[in-house]
Amino acid sequence: MADQSKKEKEKEKGNLSKSISAPQAFLIHLISGLGLAISLWVAHNFYSINLVSHPSITLRLIWIVESAIVILIYSRFRIDPQQCSYLKAVVRGILALPVGALVNALGAIALGAPVGIQYLPKTINWSLLMSSFTVAPAASVFGSSWTYWQRIFAQTKPNEPLEYMICIPAHGAVIGGWFGAWPMPLDWERPWQEWPICVTYGAMTGYLVGMLASSGFVLANGRRQRLKED
Repeated sequence: MADQSKKEKEKEKGNLSKSISAPQAFLIHLISGLGLAISLWVAHNFYSINLVSHPSITLRLIWIVESAIVILIYSRFRIDPQQCSYLKAVVRGILALPVGALVNALGAIALGAPVGIQYLPKTINWSLLMSSFTVAPAASVFGSSWTYWQRIFAQTKPNEPLEYMICIPAHGAVIGGWFGAWPMPLDWERPWQEWPICVTYGAMTGYLVGMLASSGFVLANGRRQRLKED
């Protein structure tokens, strides 16, 4: 009896995530992308800084704006609205932000990111930005549901629109950051080769490409569902 009730709840959650349409997905991604563009624009035009000249300050501005956008938006699509209020979803997204930052920082260090006091502010702000791309949206939507986290991040097998919207941009950011790190060890002696400038540009590019790709998957999923209904 308990197993049946659990299955029904899981089915209800799945149906809730399927309610997101392709236009909604595109709009959410558009707002998220505009958050990055506006952050960079404000940094350049109001503070006369950029990722090359002042990486720590610029990264801080970007992650504050982007994390606020993704947490506030994705919390509206939480899988358990009967048990979790909008405010609670926002809070768990905020709490997940530093946790995700720690995971991203440790991963970057394990892959060769420089360690030292002089790099600490850059690493912290970069990790918080990466957490905004990866962990914060998932925490706002899925909370502590291990089933969803495992399917999206461990197995990389999203099967519903909301899962595509979180999974593909997150993986795009990580893969983009990895590709962005390639110029760092080269002896070109360019300022943008320093940690974490080129990694950040790569991550943002991968994130934007991932959002575009996930919109396409959501659109294809909607068409497939309509064909099944017909």
